[in-house]
Amino acid sequence: MSITIFRTPTELVLGTGSVKQIGEKARVLGATNILIVTDNVLNQNGLVNKVIAPLKEANFTVDVIDEVIPEPPFENLEAMTEKIKGKRYDLFVGFGGGSVMDVTKVLATLMTNDVDVRNLVGIDKVAQKGIPFILIPTTSGTGSEVTWNAIFTDTKDNVKKGIVSPYLLPDVAIVDAELTLGVPPAITAATGMDALVHAVESFTALRANELTDGIALQAIKLITRSIRTAVYNGENLSAREDMAMGSLLAGISLGNAGVGAVHALAYPLGGKFKVPHGVANSLLLPYVMKYNVISNLEKFAEVAKVLGENVDGLSLREAADRAVYALNKMSRDVGIPASMKDLGVTEEDIPALAEEASKIDRLLNNNPRGLTKMDIEQIYRECFEGNLELDCFGHL
Repeated sequence: MSITIFRTPTELVLGTGSVKQIGEKARVLGATNILIVTDNVLNQNGLVNKVIAPLKEANFTVDVIDEVIPEPPFENLEAMTEKIKGKRYDLFVGFGGGSVMDVTKVLATLMTNDVDVRNLVGIDKVAQKGIPFILIPTTSGTGSEVTWNAIFTDTKDNVKKGIVSPYLLPDVAIVDAELTLGVPPAITAATGMDALVHAVESFTALRANELTDGIALQAIKLITRSIRTAVYNGENLSAREDMAMGSLLAGISLGNAGVGAVHALAYPLGGKFKVPHGVANSLLLPYVMKYNVISNLEKFAEVAKVLGENVDGLSLREAADRAVYALNKMSRDVGIPASMKDLGVTEEDIPALAEEASKIDRLLNNNPRGLTKMDIEQIYRECFEGNLELDCFGHL
């Protein structure tokens, strides 16, 4: 067995109502002056009070900055950094979706690392740990509360870029499914499918190992059995709990095994066309998996089983193909767009998208099957047409 390093946050607090533990956790971290990082929607609808109230009851000084925007560009992070410099906060609490949590991670880092944030792009570029921070997700999808990644949009070239460092793991992550009950169906679908992408990609990634395999498969199981209910019956707490745990487990698997070509192809699509990260990943997932499936038939057949496909009597190749079919069907069931055409992409855009995606070696090098720029362009073209079921399963 090769040497494996497994990373998770120092402490995970899980369960319905667990957000009420925030005061105790802040006290353990020695906090006195706390900044809650969130977005305008969560502040305006009052959900952020779920964190403010227990902190104030515990006699902490609490401020709120609600300026995080979706798919945040570096400029959003820089503006917030300038606004809070010199305020002497000793704990940040990131309360929101993936964008909020990613901003919180790097905002905390910039309090102790006086650098241009663009110089942190890549792996292990952060020199020292930032101030303590706690992450509390309000969606079930990115798993950012347990990963050491943060993703931002570089507006100079319209490409998503990642900062990867163990210093981006929070001191505490609190996962309370009750906070997700009001998430609208479209966001539930996009974030839930994003979590499924993390689980499937990390399970089939080159850096996968026995630890991450079990975690990823359990994530796939939980998400598969509950995503449709969570989307169409969003007040079902049991489904929301499955999605919260599935997202968390997928994030742990992603954070340790990594992801691959789905994310590599999604980054330029999101950067240029402002497609939400979860939507871009979900749309591309079955097309990239169709390309990847031949690289590890055993693992894709296992995915098919966990997705609920009956593979009895099928050959290994047929069973593996059923995973691709099931992933595509799930995307359609929860309302993910059927093709890149639906996102405003034209056929003329595809070569430039392929050029950008082909440069993302950090992700492509972890994909179970190698890709050339021509391969990437072909995947984009298939996704542009949105005809995967006819291509792969015309006999059905």
